[in-house]
Amino acid sequence: MALQLMKLAVSATTTTTVDPASTRYFYVTTAVTAAGATLTIDAASFFDDTGAAVASLPALNANNSYFNVYVNGILQMEGISTYTPGATGVGSLAIAVPAGGDSILSDTPVVLETVVFVPTSTTTVST
Repeated sequence: MALQLMKLAVSATTTTTVDPASTRYFYVTTAVTAAGATLTIDAASFFDDTGAAVASLPALNANNSYFNVYVNGILQMEGISTYTPGATGVGSLAIAVPAGGDSILSDTPVVLETVVFVPTSTTTVST
């Protein structure tokens, strides 16, 4: 008998879904942040959609998540915000107000939105 390659005869199908998980965090400024200054908001200063205090800001993976910042309802450019995940004293959002521009006034709403994509896969193997 001649030599033969022995292998499994298996067929497999994989279905992958990617669902976004969006969370919003809210803050209302308590003082004016002048042009050229930075507004830093600690994680504990935010509240969620139910009005409850936020304990920490979630970690965002580089390849499947992002954050948006809205000041007074307007989406802001990416380069002026720095997001740091973590709990009180560590987690924060810093908004560098461009010099020569407008200030952020007191009682201005700031909304931080985080979006994390959650992939799930199911594989069915048949012979």
